[in-house]
Amino acid sequence: MLEVVANYRLLKQQMGNLIKKSGYKNEYIAAKIGMRADYFAVKKKRGNWSDEEMAGIIRVIENDDVTSYFDSIMIKNSFPGDTIAAGEFEKIMKW
Repeated sequence: MLEVVANYRLLKQQMGNLIKKSGYKNEYIAAKIGMRADYFAVKKKRGNWSDEEMAGIIRVIENDDVTSYFDSIMIKNSFPGDTIAAGEFEKIMKW
């Protein structure tokens, strides 16, 4: 259960980056979720989204790039420390 909370917090922290990664302009997203563009920009800067706002934004911006970006952040947080590429690991293991 704590992992769910941690993932939610991470999503909330990363909303600004996810919006940027989506390629959509603030004005477009704001219009789609029924918010003024200036208010949207302030909320984006502060990161104080409501659950409903986050869901609306995700409906608008969700695509493969955004999903891959967030998945990579979740993986990095799940496995802290140094990592190596698969090929390098195979050399070490002599596979």
